[in-house]
Amino acid sequence: MVKYFCFPAFFFFLLNPVNAAKSPDQVIPVKVTVAPVIDGVLDEDVWNDSNGFTGFRSFIPDFGKEIPYGTTAWLSYDEENLYFAFRCLDNEPDKIRASVDSRDKIRKDDWVCVNFDSFNDQQSLYCIYVNPNGIQMDTRFAAGNEDIGMDLVWYSAGRINPDGYSVEIKLPLKSIRFSHRDPVMMSFFFERYVSRLSTNVSWPELDPAKGFAFFGQMQPVRFDGVKHYTLLEILPAVTYSYRGEQSGGKMTTVENKPDAGLTIKYGITSQLVLDATVNPDFSQVEADAGQVDVNLRYQLFYPEKRPFFQEGNETFKVGSAGSSSLDPMAALVHTRNIVNPLAGLKVSGKVGAKNSISLLYAADRVAVQDTGNYGRFAHMPVFRYKRSLKEDGFLGLIATSVLRENSYNYVYGADANIRTNKSSLLEFHSLFSNTNDTAAAIDNKSGHALGISYHSEQRNIDYAITAKDISSYFISQTGYIERTGITMITGSVTPRVYPDSKFFRRFDIGLFTGQTWDNIYDNWETYNSLTFTGFLGGSVRTIIGGNYSTEVYNNRLFNTSGFRFLLTGNAGTKLDGTFSFVRRNAAYYAGLSQAYGKTFTGDIRYLPSEKIHTQLTLTYQDLYEKADQEKIFDYLLTRLKVTYQANKYLYFRGILEYNDFRESLSTDFLASFTYIPGTVFHIGYGFLSEHREWNGTDYIESDRLHEMKRGFFVKISYMFRL
Repeated sequence: MVKYFCFPAFFFFLLNPVNAAKSPDQVIPVKVTVAPVIDGVLDEDVWNDSNGFTGFRSFIPDFGKEIPYGTTAWLSYDEENLYFAFRCLDNEPDKIRASVDSRDKIRKDDWVCVNFDSFNDQQSLYCIYVNPNGIQMDTRFAAGNEDIGMDLVWYSAGRINPDGYSVEIKLPLKSIRFSHRDPVMMSFFFERYVSRLSTNVSWPELDPAKGFAFFGQMQPVRFDGVKHYTLLEILPAVTYSYRGEQSGGKMTTVENKPDAGLTIKYGITSQLVLDATVNPDFSQVEADAGQVDVNLRYQLFYPEKRPFFQEGNETFKVGSAGSSSLDPMAALVHTRNIVNPLAGLKVSGKVGAKNSISLLYAADRVAVQDTGNYGRFAHMPVFRYKRSLKEDGFLGLIATSVLRENSYNYVYGADANIRTNKSSLLEFHSLFSNTNDTAAAIDNKSGHALGISYHSEQRNIDYAITAKDISSYFISQTGYIERTGITMITGSVTPRVYPDSKFFRRFDIGLFTGQTWDNIYDNWETYNSLTFTGFLGGSVRTIIGGNYSTEVYNNRLFNTSGFRFLLTGNAGTKLDGTFSFVRRNAAYYAGLSQAYGKTFTGDIRYLPSEKIHTQLTLTYQDLYEKADQEKIFDYLLTRLKVTYQANKYLYFRGILEYNDFRESLSTDFLASFTYIPGTVFHIGYGFLSEHREWNGTDYIESDRLHEMKRGFFVKISYMFRL
């Protein structure tokens, strides 16, 4: 799937005779001797004396449309940096959505984006976004996955003007990987997002017949005489943490210690980087949001938030994994399985023009209660190799291991993405595992996971077909796989309709079917759905859908049919929200009985001022026995987050989350200063209160909330770049 909120935004290049491209297939930008000042004011000669790139056209919600507001983009460079500028006209500047927020939190604002393929090999992209106030977001995109955890060192500024807004960007070449050859070839794609119209426009213009296969539609650019660095970054970090818990009616200390760690990044070449860390601080700045944790068939999935593991995660995406909503293979490498690492090592980048490698190793501390079975450490190496094919295709190899005392898990195999035509992609994987875990009563079991998918995305229609076979003992202790022992075929088709109306902008009609054979219980289950998605007015999107489906569990077949409704959109520049309602039949797993229930979620974001952000999230779920309509449970989660962003570097944030089912209140307060990624100061405090109290002998229910846990931490780190 194409990433929803952005595609590379690209560029300008100068069309005057001195800087004309040597061939129609490439552009040579202006090389400056005096660097532009990054202040959001486009008063430098390099921007005003040269032709920029104009003629931006839309690709979401439709292709090839002009918006009423002109956009111009430029690019220049020197030996050490790339420079970008945007002028975004808007005849209603008071309706520009622009917050002062922390890094990576600007998706709902207006923004511009520079997406660029730094090797010009159609395999991966850097994506750097800037909102009208100069606030940054950066991501890495490869094999259909976007990794928002990547944080580059770069500089930006923005300014809202009477006729729109302008942005300037400086990107040090030290911050990215690129070819060690000279000249250096890259390719670019500029983008602008207008929030109140929910419209993405780009230059170059995307071809509707190619849909979102944008790698082959980017503009090649040639850079002469840039420096090739031997990068060295040294990042020491010092932390202090305290944790306390109630025991016997008193708050007792569970942890109270300072700690220190060191991370080093070394550029072996400009296209191959080594990262190493010892005793890393992987503490999360923000706790995971609560999820409904009852009546679960699978473990809850929590996203990776730790910087060392986030960067480069997109390279471990396997072809045809996560190819449909029913696909149980969410990830073959899910680094949240590395819980408490002592040390880590990564080597990533390119060897030659077509070969990419990624090597991740972590020595993870085994939980104290498990050391008797597994020893003190789990060794977890992961290896990935990819060979570039025509356009954005590749052939890949992957191998993962988890090695502990009396236990091992190996996974290895091959995968590929093959571009069959300008809008279609064929993907497959062939994976095998071998596991021995005496404590879990798994004695040298082998398994396999085979998958193939074919999908096409065009302006008027999308379609896909997949086939999967996952054996009962296919085990990946590094991954997140919801279910094994199944054979599955799925198919989908989504025609799109574009009415000639200003209000009804686009309708998507989604048809999906999936048939699954449960190899463990020798039974079929089915999932069939019809969904209508409407893009209405400026920013409103609505989804209405229903499904007929069944589920095999513990040798029984349950009805899981239902319907859903979703509404999302903005109300001016200060308010936006998303609401969804689901009514479904379901399996009650603990009681092995047929049940039914509903789920409601609401997410409201309100910005009373440019620097104050509030977000209220509600999640409600209930479940009833089908036979006698008796309530099994109802579950309400309420989460309020308030942030004061003093400037682009400093913010103060408070989170309150009440779990009505658990009768608990958690808090999370944080002050955070980030000058550049790596140079940070965080100080946080939180506590958990429950409706329990000590009666002198035991903890009993209480009408009042009492503090049961508390925590405090401080982190200071500084990045030295040599």
